[in-house]
Amino acid sequence: MKKLRAFSLALGASFTLLLTGCGADPTSPPASDNKTSTSTSDGTSTQAQAAESGKSSLPDPARLTGISQVADIGDPVPIEGSFAQKLPVTLTDYEHNSVTVSDTSRILALDINGTLSRTVIALGYGDRLVGRTVSSTEKALQSLPVVTENGHSINTEAIIALNPTVILADRSVGPPESLDQLRAMGIPVVLVDPARSISHTRTLIETVAHALGADEAGKALAQRTESEIASAQEQIAQWTPAQPLDIAFLYVRGTAGIFFILGSEDGAGELITHVGGRDVASEHGITSVAPANAEALVALNPQVIFVMKNGLESTDGLTGLLARPGVAQTRAGEHQRVVVIPDGISLAFGPQTGEILLAVARALYGVDEAQ
Repeated sequence: MKKLRAFSLALGASFTLLLTGCGADPTSPPASDNKTSTSTSDGTSTQAQAAESGKSSLPDPARLTGISQVADIGDPVPIEGSFAQKLPVTLTDYEHNSVTVSDTSRILALDINGTLSRTVIALGYGDRLVGRTVSSTEKALQSLPVVTENGHSINTEAIIALNPTVILADRSVGPPESLDQLRAMGIPVVLVDPARSISHTRTLIETVAHALGADEAGKALAQRTESEIASAQEQIAQWTPAQPLDIAFLYVRGTAGIFFILGSEDGAGELITHVGGRDVASEHGITSVAPANAEALVALNPQVIFVMKNGLESTDGLTGLLARPGVAQTRAGEHQRVVVIPDGISLAFGPQTGEILLAVARALYGVDEAQ
């Protein structure tokens, strides 16, 4: 998602690109746009699928219409067990800086996806977090001060006031000189890889754990996460139709020009394929952020559109989304088939990847409607 942020900044200062739950005072869609149930277009076609409690008859996902809301997930559950912490730790971070961490009593975990704070909590160090970004939507952190402005711009003064003993971050928050300034002041700043995907999950968890002197906890959490992902994939395979649904993940903010197609490098492709869908953006050679113009959308012609919740609200709901050039001309637009994902988990991955996949798949395939 770092490329998405950089691309948006190039559009000019008039736009504020706010990922993962950062829409400023979004306009709520009309009540008629906020329907949360799904229905079949003819009310008759069903597909035998296995549900969590046994065999259940699910609606044919190719015939579903309307908006489906993905249920939000709870806070991460800390890894069980007793794991020794070994400090100090001297490490080489993602940008090849040598960093020594000797105190983890006051932690800041800052990234545009909110993955780092969730990882810290899952490792058992959540009570040491002293601030957050707007992307850290965990209930346990809501009383903590927000240390970013206008979305994901670091408020250096606010961070200094919190007296952090270590900062975990990536370049999805910035500007770059802010993190560099904090490092120059003697605060240990550990920069991690900004890539967020299922394939990066183990590495991210173990990187964060190592920076906190919690290597054993990191290994255990990575193993738990991979086991949960495997279990989720087994369950989702029972819901997935023989013909995968064609899906595109669109990023939209406001009613002006912020409208993009997300590609494989942004994590969207992995999300789509791991819930059993076909990533039509990647099939058409879109690997990173691309303008969602009418020509591109008609060429993709998805059956289902994924969007972030705050983004949909900010564009005047379903009515506003369908008014965007090209959307109504797609199969998804024709059937108003939109899956709405909470911003804080949409592309976060990390230690709750299994939960996220299940939540998205349940909405995509109408599992809850069938039970």
